[in-house]
Amino acid sequence: MFEFGRELKRLFRSDGPVDGMTGGDGSLLELLDLTMLRAEARSAVVAAGRISAKDPALRTLEAAGVWRELARRTGDPAALRKAASLAEKAAESFGQMERPRHWALARCEQGRCALIGAELFGDDGLNAAADFAFTEARIAAGGGMGAALADLGRLVIEARGLMGAGDAEAVLGLAYRFEGPLSALRAHGRRHAETRLALAEARRCRADLLAAAGLRLKEPSLLRQALAGLNYDLDTLDPAYEPLSWARAAMLRGGARAGLAEMEGDITEIAAAIADLAEALDHISSDHSPLDWAHGQQTLATALEILGEAADSDRAFDQAVGCYDRALMVLGDQSSLLERANAVYHRAVCLARRAEIACDVQGLDEAEAALRHELASSNAVRDPVGWAVRQLNFARLYQARVGVTGRDRGERAASALALTAALDVFGEHGLRSLADTTQRRLEQLQTQH
Repeated sequence: MFEFGRELKRLFRSDGPVDGMTGGDGSLLELLDLTMLRAEARSAVVAAGRISAKDPALRTLEAAGVWRELARRTGDPAALRKAASLAEKAAESFGQMERPRHWALARCEQGRCALIGAELFGDDGLNAAADFAFTEARIAAGGGMGAALADLGRLVIEARGLMGAGDAEAVLGLAYRFEGPLSALRAHGRRHAETRLALAEARRCRADLLAAAGLRLKEPSLLRQALAGLNYDLDTLDPAYEPLSWARAAMLRGGARAGLAEMEGDITEIAAAIADLAEALDHISSDHSPLDWAHGQQTLATALEILGEAADSDRAFDQAVGCYDRALMVLGDQSSLLERANAVYHRAVCLARRAEIACDVQGLDEAEAALRHELASSNAVRDPVGWAVRQLNFARLYQARVGVTGRDRGERAASALALTAALDVFGEHGLRSLADTTQRRLEQLQTQH
């Protein structure tokens, strides 16, 4: 990844701040591994609580940012609750009427915590909470950095809604609206490293919108626009000093590049995208940011599946399954994480597709046996979402068996039943993306029947 020793000695030298290593500079958090980040989070809380603290409310807000970064990398709900609690405490200390611009920044921090919660756990209600926080922050801020962050936060929420629906024109219109707050943020702090990272994150959200819509709508022009923006980000970010921001942009670019190559039928370009993703994964580790590393493994697995389809390669599918296994090893038993649910689902889809291509009934039997074993060891009451994801997997395996054997011995009916049960759970828990996927699968099954 990069050499910690020499750089950390220079950046975090002994004559620096007593509390923590970054001194409240959020741009340095990316240099900390997980152990150091946890220590920094605890130190930030201690610093905010000192009687001698010059501005306790501001230090509390800085501590909230550290805990949010910890939650983002680990998916730990306790860390996210801590971040939200500290941001709320900072807002109360600032006062909406006494220090409105600082209060707006604290409300933006609360909104960012809610956005991460929605992304990690698939709770659409957190998007609504974030939207309310950003709206209040925008009114109180009037202008400056708080207003820009609030505008960007609301655009991210809109983008999430358009990723699964909406046409190309609506997507392009929303992507264009990012320019205003991005320009305002650049004008406010173009020389600050932390502002540069905030700009990179906002541009990456815009690229994610374009890439997701391009893949869903099969529109190459949207993917090319996403790639152009990501190329610019990668040119402006330094992987040695901004490893996570650089790796996140590189992984998104690799996934978009693989999707575009699939549309154009270019196997050479697919292989180049896989090489890009492998390089991005070299810059982070599972110890530095478990969730980013697991997400990169899943993105690499998707690109390998594309190569397996294009080149009719069993080995590519085997490597993709290995990527999913590594991601699940890091994600462990965090059943509430949407990332883990996606990994479990896509691994089963990959196994089923590999068996379909090879006409391997035995492979389907092995995949189904493993899935039944996992289902037996789980608890549907404590983990209803995990149970519903396994129903999706069963449905996919049933359909694959019909395709391989050419006979329907009740598999289609069992598949429809599993999909209907999963759809009920996803709808009840507000998991819109999984519910949309399940609904499309159910409609395709009914059409085929």
